[in-house]
Amino acid sequence: MTTLVTGATGFVGSVVARLLLEKGESVRVLARPNGDRQNLKGLDVEIFEGDLNDPASLKVAVRNCRNLYHVAADYRLWVPNPKAIYKTNVEGSRTLLLAAAEAGIERMIYTSSVATLGINTDGTPSCEETPVSLENMVGHYKRSKYLAEQAVRNLINEQSLPIIIVNPSTPIGPGDIKPTPTGRMILDAVNGRTPAYVDTGLNLAHVEDVARGHLLAFDKGRIGERYILGGEDMSLKDILSLIARLTDQKPPKIRLAHSVVMPIAYISEAWTRLTNGVEPKVTVDGVRMSRKKMYFSSDKAKTELGYQYRSASEAIKAAVEWFR
Repeated sequence: MTTLVTGATGFVGSVVARLLLEKGESVRVLARPNGDRQNLKGLDVEIFEGDLNDPASLKVAVRNCRNLYHVAADYRLWVPNPKAIYKTNVEGSRTLLLAAAEAGIERMIYTSSVATLGINTDGTPSCEETPVSLENMVGHYKRSKYLAEQAVRNLINEQSLPIIIVNPSTPIGPGDIKPTPTGRMILDAVNGRTPAYVDTGLNLAHVEDVARGHLLAFDKGRIGERYILGGEDMSLKDILSLIARLTDQKPPKIRLAHSVVMPIAYISEAWTRLTNGVEPKVTVDGVRMSRKKMYFSSDKAKTELGYQYRSASEAIKAAVEWFR
């Protein structure tokens, strides 16, 4: 039995691939021709070169596979060309899942994100049923993932595709080679480059817990349902204070108002466009998102899947040790 994993060169996908191998499964991965394959080192996987934006390569990749974990996504909070992120996350996902169905793949896991869920204004944890609409989505990444999940739901409802949706919160830990936006925040704090903070909060989960949640969803999840794979809620102030203790530094004491940070974000994005530089560290969409505490409940996954997660402090410690 061969299982195809997309995104296996990335953060969560590489751990999913490793856990599948540990179960004794034959794993095939989809990898871009010029992509970084550091996370595949030591993994006995079959590598198929292709891209979510190359339909022909997807038809080849799904051939003779029985199961699919579609973990890949364009995870950037700022992009110079917004069309690219929609093409990959929405159109690419739909094309892949249709190709998988045509090839006879029996069960599929689609990795969405808590970015597609509603956020309670009172700071209490949201769940899978918290009301939300496209108008609530801040930025192109969140909008693309929301539209992608809607496309997946249409495939489930209209074409009876055997898909289970998982919504990871904020994975952190070993193997964040890119790194992700949250990983970069931790790395900056480790290197003493975070003198101040804004009042926000995140739901942090160890990457291995999130990956195990994917396998649990495959084994026990109900087709058409979605499951939050999260961890522990924690304020940004507490996150940075813990990192400071772990690295023998003083925690940041300056709390900045969002209105103060927003002009910096606009300047950073403008400078990046002028210089064709890398993604700015402070983005307008990032500041907008930070106005709310992004707290989530994994109770549904706990009850139906047997999902478990370690504490946020354990996850942060693992991430800090790996980055150091």
